[in-house]
Amino acid sequence: MDSPHGAAVKAERFGLKGPRGWVFRDVAVDAAPGSLIAVEGPSGSGRTCLLLALTGRMKPTEGHAEIGRLRLPKKMAAVRRIAALGPVPGVNDLDQALTVAEQLREGAMLQRRYEAPLRSLLRRRGAHGAPAPADRVEEALAAVGLDPATLAKGPRTSVRDLERLEALRLSVAIALLGGPRLLALDDLDLKLSDAERAEAWTLLRSVAARGTTVLAVCSEAPGDATVLRTGPRPEAAPAPSPGGAAPEAGAGRAGQAERDTRDGTRDASDDDTDDDTDEEDTKGADDALAETGRA
Repeated sequence: MDSPHGAAVKAERFGLKGPRGWVFRDVAVDAAPGSLIAVEGPSGSGRTCLLLALTGRMKPTEGHAEIGRLRLPKKMAAVRRIAALGPVPGVNDLDQALTVAEQLREGAMLQRRYEAPLRSLLRRRGAHGAPAPADRVEEALAAVGLDPATLAKGPRTSVRDLERLEALRLSVAIALLGGPRLLALDDLDLKLSDAERAEAWTLLRSVAARGTTVLAVCSEAPGDATVLRTGPRPEAAPAPSPGGAAPEAGAGRAGQAERDTRDGTRDASDDDTDDDTDEEDTKGADDALAETGRA
């Protein structure tokens, strides 16, 4: 049963096939609202595609999933509205030309842009007492433990000058501005030291403890997370070639399949044909990925 905030995540025989073969297949999960879910696997094993598929930004080839009782692939647009992306390289990177204050302001304005007329941005309080952008920013920063005043140049610190963990906190704060029921992040532990990795997981645990379901791609999952593993299956390993060592079990093909799929079919919602499919589900990949700013 869904909590008032977090979204349950369920999948059965969930799979995606790209131009060069299966990117991921037979994924199964049943996670309660407010869970910490880790997608664990080596780079190129379909981790990012699985994350995008579970957040309604890439159409699966087989099976189904439910995010907060919204069934995929039928309700991709509806899932995008409740699932926000934290850092996902190549999809919603922070703008290196902006300062921290500018990046936060832009995130707040984009969120409000999708919820109310632009003129409402000038009001301290929105209709029905909805939090103003400044209030949302303060709450989000507090939730991720980021105080811009402590940065090298305060809020005027350039995004390009942030440490990896600081940039992660900033990205998560922006994703939380819309009060999502599911937060998804890619490459969580990339370029982090052991201590920083522990801090990052502590951050995500705190977000999950507040009720938001968290889905994070990583190379090594913590023991308390619900784990989805990607990568080649042992039984699919090719036989050793005569006189030579056996190649790594499908890793090259899997990596190429994921790259091809992300390039060519990042969001296949353009061919949704269900009668009750939202009009947004008929958009192409570029439109769907553009929605990440508000999701």
